[in-house]
Amino acid sequence: MTASKKTDERLIKKYPNRRLYDTQTSTYITLADVKQLVLETEEFKVVDAKTGEDLTRSILLQIILEEETGGVPMFSSAMLSQIIRFYGHALQGMMGTYLEKNIQTFIEIQNKLADQSKGIYEGAAFNPDVWAQFMNMQAPMMQGMMTNYIEQSKNLFVQMQEQMQSQAKNMFSTFPFPGGPGAPGAPGTPGAPGKDPNKKP
Repeated sequence: MTASKKTDERLIKKYPNRRLYDTQTSTYITLADVKQLVLETEEFKVVDAKTGEDLTRSILLQIILEEETGGVPMFSSAMLSQIIRFYGHALQGMMGTYLEKNIQTFIEIQNKLADQSKGIYEGAAFNPDVWAQFMNMQAPMMQGMMTNYIEQSKNLFVQMQEQMQSQAKNMFSTFPFPGGPGAPGAPGTPGAPGKDPNKKP
């Protein structure tokens, strides 16, 4: 029973008074509680109690806003400005995918480091000297992983750029320009004007 609850998506309803109601625990919760669900990688969905509209992204953005204004911000003003400029841009979808894949790659690097450091936390009290020694030993590995991360990021961007160029070529090829190859009336196409073999020059 517990296992099935864990795999099921948790439903949270948002009421007009902005209160959040957790249907799993039958209690009202705060934005801080929702943040804790995120940290615990709990699957959940926030919906409008009246309309059923999915508000999950809106709630997650509220949490990010609180984190950005309350503590040490992760995004600089310049970075946020660049992100805003991509809204409505032809590359908006591409940039969203690019950022998502980059974050996933970074998480994989983080997980590798966490696996390497398990021995420090398990079975012994935390020792700052041991941790410092461990980090010094991991420096070359981290540098290698970050180099691979940057290389993967660059390759991903190039790959997506080439894909977009290919799509653009295919799109324009279906709309031939007047007089261009394959266009109506172009030389070599049926019905195209040509020289009359009986006409003298």
